[in-house]
Amino acid sequence: MSGDETGVVIVDAELAEKAAPLAQRLAEDGAAAKLAAKDSTLWGPDAESEASIRLSWTTLHKSSRPLIGEIEALRAELRSEGVDRVVLAGMGGSSLAPEVITATAGVPLTVLDTTDPGQVADALAGDLERTVIVVSSKSGGTVETDSHRRIFAKAFADAGIDATRRIVVVTDPGSPFSELAEKEGYRKTFLADPHVGGRYSALTAFGLVPAGLAGADVARLLDQAASVAETLAEDTAENPAVQLAAAWGAAHEAGAEKVVLADTGSGIKGFPDWAEQLIAESTGKLGTGLLPVAVDGPDAPGFADHGKDATAVAIGAPEGAAQISVTGPLGAQFLLWEFATALVGRLLEINPFDQPDVEAAKKAARALLDDPEKLKGGEEPATVDGAVEVFGSEGVSTDGKLADVLRAFFGSVADGGYIAVQAYLDRLDDASTSLLRGEIAKRTGVQTTFGWGPRFLHSTGQYHKGGHQNGSFLQITGAVDEDLSVPDRPYTLGQLQHAQALGDGQVLAEHGRPVLRLHLTDRAAGLAELVRAVQEAAQ
Repeated sequence: MSGDETGVVIVDAELAEKAAPLAQRLAEDGAAAKLAAKDSTLWGPDAESEASIRLSWTTLHKSSRPLIGEIEALRAELRSEGVDRVVLAGMGGSSLAPEVITATAGVPLTVLDTTDPGQVADALAGDLERTVIVVSSKSGGTVETDSHRRIFAKAFADAGIDATRRIVVVTDPGSPFSELAEKEGYRKTFLADPHVGGRYSALTAFGLVPAGLAGADVARLLDQAASVAETLAEDTAENPAVQLAAAWGAAHEAGAEKVVLADTGSGIKGFPDWAEQLIAESTGKLGTGLLPVAVDGPDAPGFADHGKDATAVAIGAPEGAAQISVTGPLGAQFLLWEFATALVGRLLEINPFDQPDVEAAKKAARALLDDPEKLKGGEEPATVDGAVEVFGSEGVSTDGKLADVLRAFFGSVADGGYIAVQAYLDRLDDASTSLLRGEIAKRTGVQTTFGWGPRFLHSTGQYHKGGHQNGSFLQITGAVDEDLSVPDRPYTLGQLQHAQALGDGQVLAEHGRPVLRLHLTDRAAGLAELVRAVQEAAQ
């Protein structure tokens, strides 16, 4: 089997020996063939009703073919009108796959999966005369995506552009959003397969439409997935999805509940960010699961020096400390990782298709938006150090300078636990914030994740509440210089962003998890002070 055409999994000898009985069990159970045949009984009676409407992703390499012509025709129409800039408004599965596809193909796509006013303003500042926005949402009720749609519709109208000709919708059949799109007369509505959950939707309209309109070869992606489909359905211990699932399961049994993901020259751009949602949201529930930790490369802290609580997985050839490596082109990798994640769900005895804890943070954010006074100034920082205001949940020390607070916070992480850095900032202008992950992991020796808020709420947010309860959460929020109103809504983007941070922190604290929030009253100065404090705290 050639890794250039399909997908290959290599597991180091020690882990492979531990994984062999689990791989054999999956093979003897006929799990892979049953999965390919959409057998909803694989995860037990409690999961059956959900699984029965969530398994169409196993055959998307066939069923998504008709989309290709539709996408190509619309792209040609738009280009003939001088519209060649594609903006995507979508969250979670609606944005992560298209971002990987277009980055790997080397074609431009502006992704809006943020409520940061500055980042949205930058997207608006692009050439609207050349812009089409793809609004992707299964129901249309996703607050971030609905806000983006409203903001862009007004911007088009203000610029004298017919907004209905510049809005393309991707949604489920019969959804409220499909009805709205018809009522408003939007340019085109693509209906996705409703029997596919968001994190498994890479090869549905949610993944293919924005990527194809941006210029990626989506037919090739489907060909790549088709090339591995038969192999993934084989009930053998050599099936790469069975190998990967068994290795994850064996590592988890041995106490390695984290999966550290690093690219080792695969040619695929940003794959760990996509896999992060798939694994975390599928497995992180009932107090168990696999926590993905996306890192910059095989030399990154947390990968190169991972401990017994983590398994190092390379996307690409085996390198450095990797215990598992997965090779193959992007379309094949999508399907392989989806199969492996569903199969490890069987080993962990969880339902890989629900997300029971995701709604809690949304409800908390909505409650705060309904009570604006709580967002305007009801909070008093426990400590102020330069451009950083410090807030802590119950039991979190906020005494002393910022370095003292961080030292106490790092020192209180549970044995075998992890630190989650959550930045509710501008993913472009404040991009250097992501360097904190490596700094903290290197200086504390603790597995550390990094997520942009609220993007991660649609990804690892499920694991934070439903998975192993050993996380400590460092939130970073920032002052908004120029806010953006959301048309026909009683809040601004800045208020929404703030409510999402506070709401998620509140839910984490209710789960008994430590939450330290650092608010940057000046983003640039505050980030510089924070980096210095991290370095000082770990000395």
